[in-house]
Amino acid sequence: MEKLYTKNAPEAIGPYSQAIKANGLIFTSGQIAINPASGEVETYTIEAQTEQVCSNLKNVLEAAGSSLEKAVKTVCFLADMKDFAAFNTVYGKYFTEKPARSCVAVKTLPKNVLVEVEVIAEV
Repeated sequence: MEKLYTKNAPEAIGPYSQAIKANGLIFTSGQIAINPASGEVETYTIEAQTEQVCSNLKNVLEAAGSSLEKAVKTVCFLADMKDFAAFNTVYGKYFTEKPARSCVAVKTLPKNVLVEVEVIAEV
């Protein structure tokens, strides 16, 4: 098992790693819409936050020697299911290989963001 880190994604905001590589797979922690340059949430629409989340995931996977195209499963958390269609529009631009996915609404996400996504990908 190998802990992974890149400066091109936000620092963990708790006692966890950005991602773990194990048995030929990359398991990312959930990414939220934190800009890695500032360490802050800078966007407040579902579309802009989804763009930041997908960019963060892309950077984590690339640092691990993988890519969004190698994603086999995503788990998506939305603060409000009314954002589902808008989220899907942005998500679909990044996850073109259409990995398996779960998408659920939750009561609250860290830093009150609108979306969080985690990925399992092949190396």
